[in-house]
Amino acid sequence: MVLAATKRYTASEYIALEDKAEFKSEFINGEIIPMAGASANHNKIALNVCRLLPLAIGEQTYEIFMSDMRLWLPEYNRYTYPDVMVVSGEPAFVDQRQMEVTNPCLIIEILSSSTQAYDHDSKFRQYRSIPSFREYVLVYQNGYEVDHYVKESEDRWVLMTYKGEESVIELVSMRMGIRLRDLYKRVKFD
Repeated sequence: MVLAATKRYTASEYIALEDKAEFKSEFINGEIIPMAGASANHNKIALNVCRLLPLAIGEQTYEIFMSDMRLWLPEYNRYTYPDVMVVSGEPAFVDQRQMEVTNPCLIIEILSSSTQAYDHDSKFRQYRSIPSFREYVLVYQNGYEVDHYVKESEDRWVLMTYKGEESVIELVSMRMGIRLRDLYKRVKFD
């Protein structure tokens, strides 16, 4: 049996194709991977996150990006679309088009059964290559549960798990708390 070779693309070829595409795809070291659609709960949680995050706290300003903003991971030759990214201060972009950010301090992913293991492992490992990245929040869709990783040093990340609607996630990079009840507002659990 002969296996067909998978076509490999350059990052610039991917960008040109993605700019014209009807549906989003990720780029992983030459391969273009189509992204699956998101559930109603996924969208409600992402919207709640963005609604709850302030654009400024004290003197510090933040830029908040939802899933249409690409993230460039040069060490892994990868473009991806995190569900929510927060940049402290001015965003750094790949170029003047401002389509790919490179400096989030906080990334939030809403988990599905198909992406849960991948988001916890491979994606998190690759995100850690970003010098500005300090905090990773993984939100489950099927109940009041959040995994929250905080960077303590170059090689040490601490995991905290929050469960129950009265729990409060303390976002270190933004110096604020979010109640799970507010995070999951209008979400219907199966």
